[in-house]
Amino acid sequence: MNSNNGTASIVEKLKEWGSCDIADGLSKLGHIHGGFLEGLTLYSPQFQSGETKIVGPAMTVKFAPKSDKDAPKVKGNYIDQISKGAVVFISQPIPHVNACYGGLMSLRAQYLGAVGVVIDGRLRDLQEHRSLCFPIFARGVGTTAGGAVCFPSEINVPVTLQSSIQEATINPGDYVIADQDGVVILPMELAEKVLEVIPAIVEADQRSAEAIRGGMTVQEAFATYRGK
Repeated sequence: MNSNNGTASIVEKLKEWGSCDIADGLSKLGHIHGGFLEGLTLYSPQFQSGETKIVGPAMTVKFAPKSDKDAPKVKGNYIDQISKGAVVFISQPIPHVNACYGGLMSLRAQYLGAVGVVIDGRLRDLQEHRSLCFPIFARGVGTTAGGAVCFPSEINVPVTLQSSIQEATINPGDYVIADQDGVVILPMELAEKVLEVIPAIVEADQRSAEAIRGGMTVQEAFATYRGK
């Protein structure tokens, strides 16, 4: 099996689960934040509601401040280099005032087969993304284009979450699982292990739910089925 087929197989298996399930699996393996990336919210097609879920390997795009004269620049336009099935993860340098992503970008990303975009920063043209029914997660919305303050510097390099309260790295090829609960990053080397532990966790929750519906206390249900 080649790597592309292997990735496709893992993506299909991950689609069976929600972001909370993946987070539970990572937590079981000792990841304190369960892969959750704080501050990233579903904005399109709806604001933090609906059935939207995206799963795919990350294509990372690192923006640099316009003032950084030493930073490299992406050759051509990064949006034209998307692989089918990818989740585009954009890292915009702080402060996030101008938007770094607009409606024409989604038009092209959708045409090339991207499953969605996650923006560690701001987007604009919100209605255009929603009219396309294209999944977008971001920190916020703005009105002004980003060209005056930042530019695409590198693609498919590790990027750091722009957060003052959490340290997290997103590597190209890591799996992004995102829905109305939030965005989870699953390191590619842990995907198989997480898929192995999730079914037992989900089954324990289902048994707990059945018991609670039948009158059992949460404490009793957790002790019986979760072992705690």
